[in-house]
Amino acid sequence: MKVLYAIQGTGNGHLSRAEEIVPILNKYVDTTVLVSGNQSQIQSNFEINYKKTGLTFLSGKTGKIDLLRTVLKSHPIDFINEIRQFPISNFDLVITDFEPVSAWSALMHGVPCIEMSHQAAVINSKAPKSKIENRIGKYILNHYCPTKEKIGFHFESYDNTIFTPVIRSSIRESEPKKMGHYTVYLPAYHDDILLQFLKQFPVKWEVFSKYSKNKWQEDNVHFFPIDNTCFNKSFTNSTGVLCGAGFELPAEALFLEKKIMVIPLKGQYEQHCNAIAAQNLGVSMIENLDLINYRTINLWLNQGPCNKVTYLDQTDSIIQNILTEFEQNYVKSKRETFNLDKTTFEKLSVLKYLF
Repeated sequence: MKVLYAIQGTGNGHLSRAEEIVPILNKYVDTTVLVSGNQSQIQSNFEINYKKTGLTFLSGKTGKIDLLRTVLKSHPIDFINEIRQFPISNFDLVITDFEPVSAWSALMHGVPCIEMSHQAAVINSKAPKSKIENRIGKYILNHYCPTKEKIGFHFESYDNTIFTPVIRSSIRESEPKKMGHYTVYLPAYHDDILLQFLKQFPVKWEVFSKYSKNKWQEDNVHFFPIDNTCFNKSFTNSTGVLCGAGFELPAEALFLEKKIMVIPLKGQYEQHCNAIAAQNLGVSMIENLDLINYRTINLWLNQGPCNKVTYLDQTDSIIQNILTEFEQNYVKSKRETFNLDKTTFEKLSVLKYLF
């Protein structure tokens, strides 16, 4: 069986999860890997066969989505051509981690496609939702990656199609310690903003920055360029983690029983939903890097770790079940059963005229 595994390259969480998923897929099927987007700062430990532009949402330097840069850096014509020209018919099945080129191409050509992502869990009606109204954010989550079959990962198993997080083997096999420092990963904030804010708190901060090319330090704030090995060492030995309200990093921090504080990216509906779900497990949250949150951060620095969680290693069994069910129930059926019906497709008014 030929399977295309497609990964969203915006941020690091999707590629981190793929470190576990790709080797498992390789055990059972002939796997080809596609990545679209260019906002990840980590190097993959597996071969990437296709790199596409896709659609990428860019953050600024003050903790929010930069809509102007996103529009200016977008290449909608290239995106449409990538969808049209990708050889999707070479594959029996597409498994997409919120990657749009593969999902739209599969939809157009009637190739079976399953979404296996965190976003698939966020949009599930049983998953926690933010009270902040964001119609654009909701629309993007529901239509960015158009698949009928969805399997999700979240902090808790809120539904029978939602599983607990994929934790990397390197994290499962680590021997975590609490060395007193706090690891910081907030790529939506510039170093200058982080420095002026963090030095107000008398603990050691180890900041991993996409802006820093070399190590440097001022007062109690230490900056490092992003490096997998260095980051994992800091992370596993930290007392706590200050990060965005993504999914993979907070999930691994929960697994390692770290203190966690998250800051949702402004304008990013998914991260606000993540923050609500994480708070249910004892994670702290602030809205932004503002000294109005001084007391909240001090309380966090003096409290204990989050609620203890048990995240079983079930990734292999999930993938086996997907492949087995596909072989048993769908190979002999019409490929269209895995895709959106034409009526639903027509309702996607933003894109229906582009094809």
